Amino acid sequence: MTKVILYTKQNCGYCSAAKQLLDSKHVTYTEVRVDTDSVKLEEMMRLSGRRTVPQIFINDQSIGGFDDLSALATSGQLDKLLK
Repeated sequence: MTKVILYTKQNCGYCSAAKQLLDSKHVTYTEVRVDTDSVKLEEMMRLSGRRTVPQIFINDQSIGGFDDLSALATSGQLDKLLK
C-alpha cells in the first residue's frame, strides 16, 4: 500500500487543492497539521528542506508542494508513484 503524507496548515488554499487532487484519485493519506504542532513543523522542514506548505511525501519520498503534485498528475507520473 502506498504511504502518502501531507504536511498542511489550516486555511491554506494549496493544501486544500492538494487534498482535493488526492481525493479525486481515491488516495488515502495522512494529514499532519504543522500550524498546531511546532515539532511537526520542524520535522517537515528537516525532511523536505522547505518551510512552505503543503509538503507532500509519497512512500517517504518528498515530491514537493501542490504545484509539483499537479505537474506529476498532469504528466501521468503521479499514478505510477501511487501504485
